[in-house]
Amino acid sequence: QVQLVESGGGSVQAGGSLRLSCAASGYTASIDCMGWFRQAPGQEREGLVGMALFGSITYYTDSVKGQFTSSRDNAKNTVYLQMNGLKPEATAMYYCAASVDYCFTDFREARFNYWGQGTQVTVSL
Repeated sequence: QVQLVESGGGSVQAGGSLRLSCAASGYTASIDCMGWFRQAPGQEREGLVGMALFGSITYYTDSVKGQFTSSRDNAKNTVYLQMNGLKPEATAMYYCAASVDYCFTDFREARFNYWGQGTQVTVSL
């Protein structure tokens, strides 16, 4: 089993930045890919990033390319999501997820085995 705990969410004005963290614990050696997702009220969960824990592969969905950057610290079993230039439409609950499979360019939720509880991001004008 793997446990994921997100942190770093909060309220920010449009144009601001936030950095989310996701700390993993448990049997982390089984994980190959970490993902970031978000879900706005009344909308489906959207995949944002898929990042290989080993190697250099990182996939971003088009809507966040150039704006969001994912990184990792394997020694700390932690991944990060740096979000810059935030807009009100980025308001959502943000989740990290872990997969025992490789990263793929599609961000289907079904590919991910473990999920965090989420952290709220609110962007105001």
